[in-house]
Amino acid sequence: MSSHKRKAVPSTTQPQETFNIIIGVTARVKPKLADLRRKDARHALLDDLQHLAVLGETLTEQRQRGKISGEVADTLDREGVHLWNVSSLVRNPSDCDEDQSLFAALRLAGFRLIEAGIEQKPGVETLINVLQLASKTGTALSDSGRNDIAASVLGCAAKFEEQLRNSEDATNTHDQAKARAVVLYYCSRMLTAWRDGNDAIAQFMLEKITENDEKRLSLITIPDRELLAVKILEIGKSILKACSRTPGDGDARLADSKRAQDAVRWIRKAFALVEKMEDSESSGMAVLKRGILRSLARAYYLSSSIEAENLVRAETTLQELIASIDNSTDNANPEHHQLRWMRLAVLKKRKAPELAMQEAFVSIVDHTIFTESEVTDILQELRTLSHQHKLVSDVLQRCIERLLDGPAENANFVDRFLLSLLSHCSRDQEHSRAIKSIETGCSSLTASEFELERAPAMACLITIWKVGDRHYQMKKWSQAADWFLTGTHKAFASIAQLNSTKCFRKAALCYVEQREYARASQIIQRCPSGQSSTFYLLFLTAVYQGLEEDAVSAVQDMANAPDFDRKMLLLATQLAHESDLKSVLLAALEALLKTLQSHGPMDSDVEAILLARCIIRLVIRLMKETSNEKDRMFLVSSLIRHFRTGEHSVILPLLGKTAPFIAKDVSWLWRTAYNAAVQGCSDWEHAESQIADLFDISYELVCAYSRIAVANTEADVYIHTVYAAFSCVSARSTRSSLNCRWLDIRRAKETITSVKERIGAGDHLESDNLDELLHTVQVFEAEIYCQRLEWDKLLGIINELESITASLVSYEAIADMLWSESDCPVNVLYVALEALLHACLNREALSVDKFSRWLRAICAILLSRNSQTDRTKAISYVEQALAVLEDHSDSSESGEQVYPMDERQWLLGTAYNTGVECLAASYLDEAKRWFEAATVICGKVTDGARHSERISNTYRQLLEQYAPHPV
Repeated sequence: MSSHKRKAVPSTTQPQETFNIIIGVTARVKPKLADLRRKDARHALLDDLQHLAVLGETLTEQRQRGKISGEVADTLDREGVHLWNVSSLVRNPSDCDEDQSLFAALRLAGFRLIEAGIEQKPGVETLINVLQLASKTGTALSDSGRNDIAASVLGCAAKFEEQLRNSEDATNTHDQAKARAVVLYYCSRMLTAWRDGNDAIAQFMLEKITENDEKRLSLITIPDRELLAVKILEIGKSILKACSRTPGDGDARLADSKRAQDAVRWIRKAFALVEKMEDSESSGMAVLKRGILRSLARAYYLSSSIEAENLVRAETTLQELIASIDNSTDNANPEHHQLRWMRLAVLKKRKAPELAMQEAFVSIVDHTIFTESEVTDILQELRTLSHQHKLVSDVLQRCIERLLDGPAENANFVDRFLLSLLSHCSRDQEHSRAIKSIETGCSSLTASEFELERAPAMACLITIWKVGDRHYQMKKWSQAADWFLTGTHKAFASIAQLNSTKCFRKAALCYVEQREYARASQIIQRCPSGQSSTFYLLFLTAVYQGLEEDAVSAVQDMANAPDFDRKMLLLATQLAHESDLKSVLLAALEALLKTLQSHGPMDSDVEAILLARCIIRLVIRLMKETSNEKDRMFLVSSLIRHFRTGEHSVILPLLGKTAPFIAKDVSWLWRTAYNAAVQGCSDWEHAESQIADLFDISYELVCAYSRIAVANTEADVYIHTVYAAFSCVSARSTRSSLNCRWLDIRRAKETITSVKERIGAGDHLESDNLDELLHTVQVFEAEIYCQRLEWDKLLGIINELESITASLVSYEAIADMLWSESDCPVNVLYVALEALLHACLNREALSVDKFSRWLRAICAILLSRNSQTDRTKAISYVEQALAVLEDHSDSSESGEQVYPMDERQWLLGTAYNTGVECLAASYLDEAKRWFEAATVICGKVTDGARHSERISNTYRQLLEQYAPHPV
């Protein structure tokens, strides 16, 4: 700036003229000193002060060529002292650069005027004062950045120091003042040289201060020595700042270490000065000593790259410092906190044992005031030590405990430390230690009755789930289970309702994968009931343990749960199939079918049919493997139920466009139902109703199939329609309702008639079979009429059988039925027996034994009526019997039927007695026929001759008795 440039003074100017100019300038300066708040006044003042400094320096040079009066010298000294004193008034360490420049300018002007007024041969005291003024002026100029002028001033000071050194002081009264002035001079030269980048001179001056003359240092006062230590420390700290500002590549770090080593030398000098003042109890001295040690420790740390021992020195230095402040109540002092962090950095670099590191961290945690920045610093530092798992876990746990024991506002940071603990433990290779650390951290929260808010609790749980899932994917089942169970801790009570069940289920699933089914069951028991996921896990444990009943129960509960998911049921079905647990698979398929029916889409009938097929096939397999009759009949009921499901599922497709897609399914269903019923006829006991139901289902399904596959239906399908309908009739037990049986019979008759018309007369064999089936159905119909006591309708059945030439078996069945029925009218029984007898004779299908008894019954009925017509019919039947008796009276031929002897005796007695009765009633022709029949029979019974003689005698006596007498 122009104001700092020296204003030239003509060389020819005399000292007096220069003095006059100085007086003029001082006259302008004094008013301006009264108003320093105006910036324009300050700028003008700086120019004037610079002018005065130049004039003062010029006058000093002029005095070497000429003398000045004492009055001039006094005036210059007075004005210089005045400016110097004014500079003390404007000095303020916190002032801006402008104020610092003004302070330096005032001191420079004052010093130059004082210097110009010094006598030619100054005394010791004057030299001391001037040397001090020069040193202070140099320092002020250096502080304001005017190092060139400062060097010039200090060059003058060097002359004064030389004069002072060469001066004689016989009494040594000025030794202390001289020492103070010289040390101040060296200090000023040291600072100025350092700021000017002249390290060699700065080091030289430092040596002159501290080492070359120990006696001089002992003479200066403690405040001066303290100030000297501060100045030396200032240089050391500036070196350290330069180290921290350098980029971190390899060469730069080496240069930093070298600079730090230089700083060590400076700071150790400062500390050496302070150590010599241990007797001083000044509080400022203690603060200075701590500051020096702190800087020294930092310098040791930064220089440890080139001198490893410095790390130990740094640690020792910091231990000494921290020991002195640990008992301090001033925890908020950032200086103290910085020392603890510095010790941690030293220990890290020295790779100290974990115990020492932990102690350093504990000291930080115990004395910190938790703020956002402090928490961040701690967490970031711990992140750099993530490989030391126990250390980090213990420190995080200590932080949590400190926060919980501290003020309420500290609780805001608990979640961050807990989340960091979870994150750190997730990387710990020692699983048991990690889980124990988490349990300890969470237990601290519950012990302090602290409850995490929902958001941080959820963040912690998400971390736990991620870690658990990662272990699960790596098939570390036990470790995954431990992590999931950690999520059920009471510390997360704020979201326990949403979280605990999920964690329990995940842990149970892990134990299932681990094949620790008992532990899995214990965990599942802690889950709330009524949830499908819980039941699914119960199902898994039961399946893997082979507990089929428990597995079936779990499947059923799962299907009935309000939050049921069909995917779980599909998985359960697959697992049951893979495990070959047929009863469990059956339960799963049944539940799946039920779900499909209740919640399936509108077109789910095709899928329902497919499921029904699977279930039916499985049930049949189970029935084959079951030896217990009770269990088998339970399966039969299940089989019927699922056949019914298949039957009902066919209805909608049958009416829609999907019928062709289910043709094969329907064909399989009716054939399977039919075969199962046929098998049941031989294998199942007391299952007539179930067998009838299966035949009924088979009938309905085969009818449905015939409607679906109209163009491709074979005659065999229609024949089986008849068989199914007929079998249903025949399987119905007498315990079934008459109405139900009646409906089955009507359906069977209609089906047989319809099928006969469909197949025509071409197939005589099938036609005859259908006729036989129809006759049998008519017998069942007659049975119903018999039970209903509808005898007229029963007679219609008999007449219907006669019209279609029914088989002998049909007549025989009806006759047996009527014979055993006590309420059957005689005329009905007679008609049945007569039809039976006629059929027997007409079809030459004679059973002599049965014929004899049927004839006996008919004759007994006819004779009981005791009418001529009936007797005539009776004698006709007896005569027919005689013809049969003639052919079957002897058993000499092998295999020939023989007329029963008791029936012969009955015929003989009946014929004889009826003949007697007819003769007594004067029915001579009838009597004759009866006696003739009796006579014939006598030849076929034992002792027949005697019986024949007796009959002949009786017959002759009767004829004589009833013969007309001659007139």
